[in-house]
Amino acid sequence: MSFAETTKNGVTFTYSQGIAGAGGAVHAFSTRLGGVSSGIYASLNLGSTRGDDPEHVRENYRRFFRAAGADLTRVAMSNQVHGDVVRPVTSADWKRDLYDPEGYEVDGLVTDLPGVSLVIFGADCLPILLYDPVRRVAAACHAGWRGTALGIAQRAVEKMGFYGSLPEDIRAAIGPGISKCCFETHEDVPNAMTQALGVCATPYIEPIEGGKFKVDLKGLNAMRLKRAGLLEEHIDISPDCTACHPEKYWSHRATQGRRGSQAAVIQLL
Repeated sequence: MSFAETTKNGVTFTYSQGIAGAGGAVHAFSTRLGGVSSGIYASLNLGSTRGDDPEHVRENYRRFFRAAGADLTRVAMSNQVHGDVVRPVTSADWKRDLYDPEGYEVDGLVTDLPGVSLVIFGADCLPILLYDPVRRVAAACHAGWRGTALGIAQRAVEKMGFYGSLPEDIRAAIGPGISKCCFETHEDVPNAMTQALGVCATPYIEPIEGGKFKVDLKGLNAMRLKRAGLLEEHIDISPDCTACHPEKYWSHRATQGRRGSQAAVIQLL
């Protein structure tokens, strides 16, 4: 299976055909197209901490959730800190308002509660959604290079196991984010990957001129998921690079941090 793109009610988003085909859940990965924000936030900014007009952000959420078919009245988010902690979500974690402060700092969320929308953010870092259609468990995690090295995707699979999920039943979607073509780094990033994964990381690291490297975060996270027991045919990877397509996505690198944010959502039906 693979990724597909659609536009509903003027909002363009992408989705995993593997998760969609399994049934029982809705999900979507946003683009920057279809909202009401202006300037550097044009137009579907879903980041409430970026400095955008709060009423624009609220309207963007209404449009995105309506297009995705998700429930905006029961939303769980977190303050993302580039770690590897995955938090179980209960009814106590639902936000009453999008601008309520986050009560915890984690980079992953997991739940078996129908009707709860798990939301994560990115603008180069990878949004990863996981879904078990057998035990009906969903998870969402944010994987930058630090989270990738720490194994946030594997931690999410492990947390799903607490609900009875078996890795071979889990569908995964690695969403739009910076690809190897544009992720040029110094030695700290490849060093973190090889320290965590040994020689298994080397196929995803390419030395280039000037003592720098290009690193394939999408490939590394797919490898992490396979090591956690997921079947290769159950892992969808978005081909979209956020840095290559400024007309479609925000890239933290390309904008030097002057930007809005994409979001990904998954909700059990």
